[in-house]
Amino acid sequence: MACAASTEPGDTPPVPFDGPGAFDPEQRYGLHPQVALRPEPFGALAYHYGNRRLTFLRSDRLVTLVRALDAHGSVTEALSASSFPPERWPSVLTALAQLARSEVIRAA
Repeated sequence: MACAASTEPGDTPPVPFDGPGAFDPEQRYGLHPQVALRPEPFGALAYHYGNRRLTFLRSDRLVTLVRALDAHGSVTEALSASSFPPERWPSVLTALAQLARSEVIRAA
């Protein structure tokens, strides 16, 4: 079973990017202020103090991207500046959309 923030191809079903309040990669996002990231050998644990959810981020590169999101004008810009190759972007966007639904990241 894949975790909510997996970037492995085929690990998770696609998350739609449309609909009210949906994840928009052309918008600026950042780590939710009530979320703490704890580094782990596999990536990080994200704990939301508001909703008490624990989320696993299974990639150091994803953790680096999540931490850098608010330094860019949009998720797409952050992804362009990241170490993820373009062929991985769809799975990374799916992982980020799931992190947004879990309130780990939010529109800035």
